[in-house]
Amino acid sequence: MRPAMEEHPVAPQRLRQNSLAQILARVVEEVKESISRDINGAELLYTLLNAPWLQSLLKVYECLQHYLRTSPRPYLPYASRLSMQIQADLSVGGYSPEARALFGLLRDPHLQALLLAHDMVAQKDYNPVLPPLPDDLPDEEEAMRIVCLVKNNQPLGATIRRDEATGEIFVARVIHGGLADRSGLLHAGDRLVEVNGHPVFGLEPEQIIQILAHCHGTIMFKVVPMTERPVNNQTMLYVRVMVDYSPEQDPTIPCVDAGVAFSKGDVLEIVDQTDALWWQAKKLPSTSACAGLIPSTNFLKRKQREMLWFQAYQPHTCLKALSTVDEEEDLIAIDEKCVETDEETFESEELREDEGDFSSNNSGVYMAGFRRSLRLSRRPGTQIAGTPHCPTNCCWDALETPYEEVVRYLRHPNDTHRVIALVGPSGVGVNELRKRLIEMNPQVYMGAVPHTTRPSRSHEESGREYHFISRELFENMAYNNRFVDYGEYRGHLYGTSMDAIKTVQDSGKICIIDIEPHAILSVRTHELRAYVIYIKPPVAECMRQTRKKSQITTNYYTSRYFKDEEYQEMEEVSKKIESQYCQFFDFVIVNNILQDARDQLLTAVKRAQEEPQWVPAAWIRPSAQN
Repeated sequence: MRPAMEEHPVAPQRLRQNSLAQILARVVEEVKESISRDINGAELLYTLLNAPWLQSLLKVYECLQHYLRTSPRPYLPYASRLSMQIQADLSVGGYSPEARALFGLLRDPHLQALLLAHDMVAQKDYNPVLPPLPDDLPDEEEAMRIVCLVKNNQPLGATIRRDEATGEIFVARVIHGGLADRSGLLHAGDRLVEVNGHPVFGLEPEQIIQILAHCHGTIMFKVVPMTERPVNNQTMLYVRVMVDYSPEQDPTIPCVDAGVAFSKGDVLEIVDQTDALWWQAKKLPSTSACAGLIPSTNFLKRKQREMLWFQAYQPHTCLKALSTVDEEEDLIAIDEKCVETDEETFESEELREDEGDFSSNNSGVYMAGFRRSLRLSRRPGTQIAGTPHCPTNCCWDALETPYEEVVRYLRHPNDTHRVIALVGPSGVGVNELRKRLIEMNPQVYMGAVPHTTRPSRSHEESGREYHFISRELFENMAYNNRFVDYGEYRGHLYGTSMDAIKTVQDSGKICIIDIEPHAILSVRTHELRAYVIYIKPPVAECMRQTRKKSQITTNYYTSRYFKDEEYQEMEEVSKKIESQYCQFFDFVIVNNILQDARDQLLTAVKRAQEEPQWVPAAWIRPSAQN
């Protein structure tokens, strides 16, 4: 409505000349147009402005304003007394027909009431006369408040509870952004006495809900205000959730309808942390002004720890989902095994080249590590003591921090570029996408030079294709967490070090790496600020059509074509990775057609460097890290 008013400005003098009713008519027309555009609240406003009582009230207001400007003065302060004297004079009879008509008019009850009202206004005797307070008024008499709310399609935004000992009904919670919250008249802790004239003492909450369900238009609450209200000093907080949650499956939530369901990776805006167990939040992006209930951090952490104590010890066991139950109830832990390396690792035909060569040269640009990706060479038994490569570390972090505080971050042009970390199941084409991106513009994109323990070949130079180091030094670097990811192939160790990544960043280029899923936490740091892109395979039926000529390399170093069941296996592995690590994915690409996937990857990389993204708050405030 504001733009319409700006397009057709009205001079101040003209505004004074136009009546308030005319202005209201214009507003009604604009609101009517807003209804067709489905603007939130337009229908309610249209109904309110068209209400007959409001039209009548505005007419009375205009009349009063008119007489205030003209400052009318009564001719006589006792018009009713004068009327009585005239009636007494005319009552003797013998007068003309006009006099008799006047006598009948003055005896009319409506005219007598009008003259009486005239005298009261003239004498300014219109203040109400209140009866005196009774002497036997009890000292503990409680103050009562009448609250009127206009019910519309939106919920009232408040929950109630019953005190089982007294039978009294209280407002348990006022939802942020709801109708009750916006009115500012209902507060948590207020005692409910009546709803539209119906006493609620002793009723069950379900019965009160039924009363409200049958109410339309204005709803009147009679409440006893809470004497002391808690002050909410909490500020807005944005978090990324590390767990899945469904209010329908939580028996302890105070109100299922008020609960907010969320999945791993969702971003929530927490607007109220007053309650120790249940916070109020909105899932972003959100078009609703009303928040909902989510478990608090401490509540979720306590239940998760109790799950760990009750479940039997199992190596490499991770929690998949979390249930919040009362402390007296049994605890249920849903677990899923960590994704282990399969006996056979997949490799696309585009990657399969001479096994004796581990580097390529394209127009004088050396691209290290493309012949054999570290992701394709990992096998059980390659872990070095002291290095946390088990996904359990990832899951334990989720147990300690079910909500990760995040902020909006836009990279400054003078800051180093964010690292692009590609993740995906073996054989999906992660390494090929990485290779094609770097080949497209090697002046902008570059891979980190890996470290290896194998001997160098005659055409290789240390620091160009690989950093050739001894096994002892490699194991020492791994023990001191110098690698973000490493593995073993044909008895030799290969790894991507932090120093190699920083070397690319210091050169001003964008570092592109591919890692195992459990190495995500190694690159989600303040220094690297990795943007994690998950390369997802299409459904098995599509892979049967697009990967007919792809081959598989087994642990026995033999190559063969895919078996039909291996497509389904790749899809299942992808689902397992998503179920455990999707909360860390910033972008997901389905690699169905390689060219399309490369274009999506290029767009995502540019977005990571140029557009605001949700990142952990610890990246921006490193001192906040524990």
